[in-house]
Amino acid sequence: MKANYINITLFGILFLLIFSCSEDKIGENQTGSITGKVVEVGTNTPVENARVSSQPLTSTIFTDETGKFVLENVPVGEYSVEARKDGFLGGFEPANVTSSKPVNVIFELELSTADNKPPSTPVLLSPGDGVTLQSIEVEFAWDSTDPDDDDLTYSIELRNDIDEEVLMFENITDTTFVYSTLTLGAKYFWQVTVTDEINDPVKSPVRSFDVINAPVDNRFLFVRNIDGNNVIFSADEEGAEFQLTSKDKNSYRPRRNVAANRIAYLQTDGADVDIYTMARDGTDKQRVTNLVRPKGFDLAEINISWPPTSDMIYFPRFDKLYRINSNGQGLDQVYKTPDGSFISEVDVSENDDIIALKTNNINGYDISIFTIDFEGNVLNNILSGVDGGASGLNLSVTNQMVLYSYDVSGYESNNYRRLNSRMFVYDMVEDTNTDISDQKPNGTNDLEPIFSPNEAEVIFTNTSNDGISQRDIYTVEVDPGEQGVERLLLYENAFMPDWE
Repeated sequence: MKANYINITLFGILFLLIFSCSEDKIGENQTGSITGKVVEVGTNTPVENARVSSQPLTSTIFTDETGKFVLENVPVGEYSVEARKDGFLGGFEPANVTSSKPVNVIFELELSTADNKPPSTPVLLSPGDGVTLQSIEVEFAWDSTDPDDDDLTYSIELRNDIDEEVLMFENITDTTFVYSTLTLGAKYFWQVTVTDEINDPVKSPVRSFDVINAPVDNRFLFVRNIDGNNVIFSADEEGAEFQLTSKDKNSYRPRRNVAANRIAYLQTDGADVDIYTMARDGTDKQRVTNLVRPKGFDLAEINISWPPTSDMIYFPRFDKLYRINSNGQGLDQVYKTPDGSFISEVDVSENDDIIALKTNNINGYDISIFTIDFEGNVLNNILSGVDGGASGLNLSVTNQMVLYSYDVSGYESNNYRRLNSRMFVYDMVEDTNTDISDQKPNGTNDLEPIFSPNEAEVIFTNTSNDGISQRDIYTVEVDPGEQGVERLLLYENAFMPDWE
């Protein structure tokens, strides 16, 4: 009996030991997995080759090109998972691993700025300190670098000695900036601030520049192409120039009205062109046209007319001639071509009821130059039934002469190239044409002629007939007499002159 009791007891102890060992072995073999992704905070850009490990330590892996990772065969339990990469602050996320399903964690790492260095102090390049600008437009230029290649943002503070206004131009990402409405005669002070959005902003020294006083007595106007845009200038007899319009705008065909003491001109806006006016110093720019704008076969070949004592500006729109008050009011159709030909150029004398017109077909050819009265009656047929192109149209002060240029070669092409454009004066009283391009160099064109205020001379553009060479402005006497023709170079790299 005693022996049986001992045997039963031993068997029970052995059974418990076996059962206990079996339970411990099952728990030790339970594992799970940790999956996840490492991205940059804010942008969610995947972080490749980030080091991912767990505490307690199980294994260490690196993220793939998508920022993803998988820690496999992780014993069940609670862990702290770490993601780390150079240039970022380390990230920690908790994970409770079970055998039922993977645990997913997401790391959003912040860039480490502990060793980031600030950008260099901006070096002010242009305008130079103490210079005097010859226009109301300024292009600021500076330089600054960042040792960590961070993206830099700039701001400009601009003030002058005339008023207390402080102009701030912010969020500039380039190292140049253009401002086009400076005050004439003012002294300006400017400073550039740069920031990498990590360190404190860095300021440049303060520099200054002056703006020329308004040259309101300049009698000459012309156009110069700068960086692909036409820019209007005024100039005096000695050749001193003053920029009137911004090089960021395409402005051309200036016409000064003496009575209004303002300048009318054309300015493009995409595929459209509008008439504007401005003061003689380039300030107070105002748009005149709106819904009905100048149009023609080529916007570069159309012109406008602002009669000396009138407040009306005349302009072509396809086969119609319009006029509009210089304040943008009172639009009125004046004339319509009976054959549907396009009006390209116009000059008007309201005092003597005369309108000079140049018309052409949709390609700029089949030209006619003639005068009409305000009833539309034709007064003079000056040029018609010829091949080739023409440009430039101007009535004399006495309204007895019409000045124009015409390509006598008769050449016609898709790009409106002219080979031998010469200037002519048509006498409406005598019904005669006089060629005044006697001394024109071979292979060049005389274009865009305008009478001088005293009508003794003509101001015009001369350029090579290749269509790509520099254009220059000359003057020549209408009737040189016995001294012979003398062509005087007035302005280089200039065209579309006006002289009032």
